[in-house]
Amino acid sequence: MIYLLEDDESIRKFVIYALKQTGMEARGFSLPSEFKKSVEEHKPELALLDIMLPEEDGISVLSWLRSRSDTAELPVIMLTAKSGEYDKVFGLDSGADDYIVKPFGTMELISRIKALLRRAKSEQQSEYTIGKLYVNPSKHIVTVDGANVMLTLKEFEMLCLMLKKRGTVFSRDRLLEEIWGYDYDGENRTVDVHIRTLRAKLGECGDLIETVRGIGYKIG
Repeated sequence: MIYLLEDDESIRKFVIYALKQTGMEARGFSLPSEFKKSVEEHKPELALLDIMLPEEDGISVLSWLRSRSDTAELPVIMLTAKSGEYDKVFGLDSGADDYIVKPFGTMELISRIKALLRRAKSEQQSEYTIGKLYVNPSKHIVTVDGANVMLTLKEFEMLCLMLKKRGTVFSRDRLLEEIWGYDYDGENRTVDVHIRTLRAKLGECGDLIETVRGIGYKIG
């Protein structure tokens, strides 16, 4: 089941219709209060959130989802008319898994939903141990020598991606595209900052993240 929180009735009906036409179950909500009540009764597989809403904005609803143990890892895509880079970065760093700007194409939306659902399913089936580092994506657990490590969502997603494809060298633009969902413009230092803080939080296991000069990063 996919939930859509969108106060524009025409967009809401169009998206729900498109999802159902592809064989997906979907429900639409116009108010955050209605959306939250339904989430408490039945957890969806994925949520689509508009940002500009009555009662409260979509970022606030996203924070509510991330604060709950049962929806902390729920795949979330923001659907919004805010197209600036700052808005995208803010939405993604607030915990969204993807960010789609209105107006959007139906095929692109369906494709991104399917990709995110595949990724979420894959993460639920794996766990990783390298030396003193242990990571369980489905339970959002990271430990170093048995001690819990608290990571931001983006730090956690980068770590899981590099563990899943161990040995693969990830360029900065690829990490931005896969984790943040937008193209690297040659100036943004987001990846470097997150790698630096991730290494610091991992302590003695931070050295597992190798810098490949002139290319990017990998876990060997």
